[in-house]
Amino acid sequence: MDVVMARALASPEGLSLLDALPPYSPSEAERVGRELRAGGIAPELVAAVLTQSRLRADARAKFGDFAAGMLLTQAGLEQATRLQVAALHAQRFRAAGAHRIADLTCGIGADAMAAAALGLGVTACERDEATALFADHNLRHWDDARVVHADAMDVAHALDVDGIFADPARRTARGRRHDPRDYSPALDAVLALRERVPALGVKVGPAIPHEAVPEDAEAEWVSVEGAVVEAGLWCGPLATTAGHAALVIDSAGAHRLTGSTDRAAAGDLGEHLYEPDGAVIRAGLVGELAQRLGARLVDPTIAYLATDAAVETPFARGYRVVEALPFKVKSLAGALRERGIGTVDIKKRGVDITPEQLRPQLRLRGDGRITVILTRIGDRRLALLAEPHHRRPAHEAAHPTSRRSGPS
Repeated sequence: MDVVMARALASPEGLSLLDALPPYSPSEAERVGRELRAGGIAPELVAAVLTQSRLRADARAKFGDFAAGMLLTQAGLEQATRLQVAALHAQRFRAAGAHRIADLTCGIGADAMAAAALGLGVTACERDEATALFADHNLRHWDDARVVHADAMDVAHALDVDGIFADPARRTARGRRHDPRDYSPALDAVLALRERVPALGVKVGPAIPHEAVPEDAEAEWVSVEGAVVEAGLWCGPLATTAGHAALVIDSAGAHRLTGSTDRAAAGDLGEHLYEPDGAVIRAGLVGELAQRLGARLVDPTIAYLATDAAVETPFARGYRVVEALPFKVKSLAGALRERGIGTVDIKKRGVDITPEQLRPQLRLRGDGRITVILTRIGDRRLALLAEPHHRRPAHEAAHPTSRRSGPS
């Protein structure tokens, strides 16, 4: 964003104009814009405040009520940590005894906000001036939080802090970058800072190769309501366990799985099938989950687990297998027609067809609903008709395979 426009938005006049807008509605945006321009507001400022209004509406999913008072950029919102997860980051620093931390790549300030809210002093660095202006606005509630407009790697060695957090940029003009050497700043350069400040945390992409994880760091993959949102590398006193961890956050709370990254044994298809959470898969903990559930892989190369009895766990979605048949479109369509199935939820692993390709070929009719799981066992392609397990309400849930997360 242009620095001049960022300053205009962050000014009392710009904020007053933005706060006076009605709740954002795509269908009403054009009319609101016309009215503002007719009232003498410069077209460039009208476009900027309408963009901010849209971004605030989008940001509610990550920031809740805080979004209504924030200033945002599109890229900053996309990379920003959800406040729920940022609070867990901040808890690690507080549990490790940190008092003042540096957020080296603060963006719009989500992690800095969470740390400041927990009483930590924060020095937040941002090299883009417009984004730094927005971060300064977003941190306005906390007296011991300040924003420095600078390249983090130029000032990191001079900061008087006892903890460092970094969220290197993983997007360029060419799109998302998965190679840690392409991060900005590069992951190796950030990790080198632990020689000076051992309490170092780095937010990385969930696709980070396991070989890029330092042996002395804890790597934790995080999912929220089934979607993998990030991975984190935690060094020194911030690490709570050796090796890999999966943190699964759902309506019942936060559940943490740690243990062996050894592969699970394969066996027969059972009456119940489990689809491990993406954080468990990314962390390489499918074998650990299998051991805890008394389960086996249905195929050595595919992350579906089978059991003969139902088991409750927050780390996988469970299904009761109603019927298993060889995967042929005609046979599958006939089986669904016989059951009066008009709606299917399609899941697949190890089969080269997409739900979008398959669905119209099934010619569904009826009032029933079922889940179709497409997979393979060895060279055999299978279509499993399955019914999802019903999870217990959050206030009743008791998960023998989970442990409530502490400072993580």
